[in-house]
Amino acid sequence: MEILIGLLIIAVGSFGQSSSYVPINKVRAWSWESFWLTQGLFAWLVFPLCGALLALPGGGVSLGTLLGAGGALPTVVYGALWGVGGLTFGLSMRYLGVALGQSISLGTCAGLGTLLPALFGGEDLLSGDGLTLLIGVMITLAGISVIGYAGSLRARNLSEEQRRAAIRDFALGKGLLVAVLAGVMSACFALGIDAGAPIRQAALDAGTDPLFAGLPVILLVTLGGFATNAAYCLWQNARNRTFGDYAKTAVLARNILFCALAGGLWYTQFFGLETGKSFLGGNPVLLAFSWSILMSLNVIFSNVWGIVLREWRGVTRRTAAVLVAGLALLIFSLIYPNL
Repeated sequence: MEILIGLLIIAVGSFGQSSSYVPINKVRAWSWESFWLTQGLFAWLVFPLCGALLALPGGGVSLGTLLGAGGALPTVVYGALWGVGGLTFGLSMRYLGVALGQSISLGTCAGLGTLLPALFGGEDLLSGDGLTLLIGVMITLAGISVIGYAGSLRARNLSEEQRRAAIRDFALGKGLLVAVLAGVMSACFALGIDAGAPIRQAALDAGTDPLFAGLPVILLVTLGGFATNAAYCLWQNARNRTFGDYAKTAVLARNILFCALAGGLWYTQFFGLETGKSFLGGNPVLLAFSWSILMSLNVIFSNVWGIVLREWRGVTRRTAAVLVAGLALLIFSLIYPNL
């Protein structure tokens, strides 16, 4: 029962993340760099800080004390590297759309983010629990590859006019390259969580509820990511002379509201991951596989949104069947570690 609760919490967080790009579509009269920086302020600073404060056990233990327990620097550095993935992740949505962009980026991220921490921890991936983990990741990647193939079929079947109608800046070649880079760099988030293990342990030792003990680590990772993204976005503001976006009073309140909503929804994935993992401690394989589970759910929900947003409109039955097959493989990958 506890495992089911943990998976449900992760799924709710994943649905929030996959929904986070919907409010961004409501932002008006701002450049990409302006809304990306503003939503990032909420996604990577405001909400993670609120989450980290939930980890304070009381009794005079401060957030600074927990963050000083060890591992803070590598956690932030991994976060900065993940921030590069965040930048290119946003661009992958721009060039490929929500469904295909998230599928490829998150697929790469799922595989590397699950296997690299296991390898760094000395796990043998060719036997026992390590082999189960490896097979689970391979099933996940197979499902995402099938979805990627469905995306390529869609690109072939649609006219240029139809592509532009669904995704304004559609560019398959450039989008695929950006999406793979985004996935590789985004996997650093998982490495950052792993590097912050001493902080999580310090929170547990201080009496923090296990449900919230990992949230200060999330704050450090997103802090590093915010630094990378803020530097790039401010540079783009200066280069494109778009600082005036923040002074457009007619849309300012509306845009901040939708950026805050997008940021809050985005943060739910890692809030859900860390709180959900506290229910998976009795199953080491499932605990190690939790990152891949989150990414798989993100792909599933992002493709559901892709269908809702009509990004798959006009495709052939064959393309639709390939997409369904890929989603079925991903669903099976969620079940496999428990078999």
